[in-house]
Amino acid sequence: MSADGTLLPDPDEAAPGADGAKEDRHFVTALARGLAVLACFGPGRTSLANHDIAEACGLPRSTVSRLTYTLTKLGYLQHLPETGRYRLGTATIALSSAALGGLDVRGIARPVLRAVAEAANASVGLGVRDRLSMRYVDCQRGPAAISLNLDTGSRISLARSAMGRAYVAICPDRERESIYEDLKALDPVAWPALRDGLDRAVAEHREIGCCTSFGDWQETVCAIAVGFYPGGGLPPMSVNCGAPTVITDARFLMEVVRPKLVAAVRSLDGVMGA
Repeated sequence: MSADGTLLPDPDEAAPGADGAKEDRHFVTALARGLAVLACFGPGRTSLANHDIAEACGLPRSTVSRLTYTLTKLGYLQHLPETGRYRLGTATIALSSAALGGLDVRGIARPVLRAVAEAANASVGLGVRDRLSMRYVDCQRGPAAISLNLDTGSRISLARSAMGRAYVAICPDRERESIYEDLKALDPVAWPALRDGLDRAVAEHREIGCCTSFGDWQETVCAIAVGFYPGGGLPPMSVNCGAPTVITDARFLMEVVRPKLVAAVRSLDGVMGA
């Protein structure tokens, strides 16, 4: 959290440094920095000042000022004169609509997710990888009065959430190695514990069909998740089921929900290539 109370991305949800590919002559650093600026915005971070963005991206304020000016000119950011802050502009709507529109798996998965959510009385989400985070592309909720404050577009930790761990458990070995390298570079101190959790997740997914996160992402949240390949050229995805600990617990998720979630996600394997 910044000095003025603005909520900034969690360390393990932040993007790797835009300069992380300096030796790659095909890598356009300026473009990467601009995209990193846009990635700072999200639920709880709808408006940010240049100093907030500079802190989140690890860039000089002078650089951020030029980036936000350019993105505003192009319509990707909107400047709020009364506060001096920025919010996402209308040009991002077209990008997000096009991206979600290309995920036809959402329409196929939605009734499957809804059925599990109602049976588990919990939230069920469909997610894709977004650098070192997982991004919700759909979310269904059970009838519980209390649920997780997550919806389409929300971003959660790749390393600590069940959804992220399930993705890591099924992604190609080369991609997993790259994720590990980025996580280690981002926080060398936290890396050994994160590595242990991810290695356990890979084993869990192989042995019991799902990954778990019981208080690892948030202390008061229990969740399980299953990864799958939708086919049709789409990347790996994962489906989680979770709820605050006041309405569910690890035992219920493992004994009652896990078989339903595993069966539901298995029905989505290769669905786009069928």
